[in-house]
Amino acid sequence: MIVGVPKESFPGERRVALVPSVIPNLAKAGFEVAIEKGAGVEAGYPDAAYVEKGGKILADRATVFGTADIIAQVLCYGSNDKTGKADLPLMRREQVLIGFLRALGSREIVQEIAGAGVTSFSIEMMPRTTRAQSMDALSSMATACGYKAVLIAADVLPRFFPMLTTAAGTITPARVLILGVGVAGLQAIATARRLGAVVSAYDLRPAVKEQVQSLGARFVELPIEAKDAQDARGYASAQDDAFYARQRELLGRVVAENDVVITTAVVPGKKAPVLVTAAMVRGMAPASVIVDLASERGGNCELTRAGETVVESGVTIIGRINLASTVPYHASSLYARNVTAFLLHLVKDGKLNINLEDEIIRETLLTWGGELVNARVREFYSLPALPAKGSV
Repeated sequence: MIVGVPKESFPGERRVALVPSVIPNLAKAGFEVAIEKGAGVEAGYPDAAYVEKGGKILADRATVFGTADIIAQVLCYGSNDKTGKADLPLMRREQVLIGFLRALGSREIVQEIAGAGVTSFSIEMMPRTTRAQSMDALSSMATACGYKAVLIAADVLPRFFPMLTTAAGTITPARVLILGVGVAGLQAIATARRLGAVVSAYDLRPAVKEQVQSLGARFVELPIEAKDAQDARGYASAQDDAFYARQRELLGRVVAENDVVITTAVVPGKKAPVLVTAAMVRGMAPASVIVDLASERGGNCELTRAGETVVESGVTIIGRINLASTVPYHASSLYARNVTAFLLHLVKDGKLNINLEDEIIRETLLTWGGELVNARVREFYSLPALPAKGSV
């Protein structure tokens, strides 16, 4: 079975779906790996490195799609709304597509993918279970984003992060607040602490308090309780408007005390909740910095503009998107390991094993046999449930 890796086509995307180091493991399981010429160069993986490990270099994108049984991408059509549609005519019926598909983003795009007849797996819908941990690409990319968000903030902030004792006197450390303590938030805490900042963090899920404290940060506790704070998949649940209004009211003073605020709160399939209002920004000290990792979903800061950096009331608000692509070498390496683990789980003895009793397969399978088959996605788009399908 041939796994094809086309070059990522989203503007500015530097990652690659598979790296040379995973090819021997895939070869042992009977896979051949075919890479589009130059696909890994921007991530730091030249064509020669793939060939050395047993990969095959193909001249162009059409040849990769025409040759491969399975296409592995980072941003597939769905996540790539800029140039991804050009891949549709290249796809073959029953070809397998694996990558970020943004299944809860656009019903029309998902149905276009289904109409192409491909069997697609949306890697971001991987269940957060122990069995699936090695395949959890969303967590891998969140790790990269949390790390890079702190470095960007440190670069823009006109202060040192650590406390420094010098002949000219002692410099007090920067104060950093992390809003949202998922994988990205935890990595942001760890990175800011390593740089010497005084770090605090808030999340509506009280269960993360111990994790925050284990990293040496202070957990901010507000006198407000979320209803069903965490869903069955381990993600923060959306709350009602009254909760968010009270939350913003209580967070105002906390935000004002910090030099840097990094926001990471997203709810799958929904607009990001506003945690930092324009009034809260005005209450921050001049030259403070906000890095909004939810900018692509509307932003946790009311003044965020997706893909832009703006200055309001002397506060720099950074709404950069696709931060994982700014550390492409290791982001690609992590993603490739996730995809490899998934491929080894999905294909047995050279045959596709779509076992719908397996939660990993069932939850990630998006389109199959010309239909949008994922129950969660169908419910999200208010589509009727499909009759039960057998496994193959």
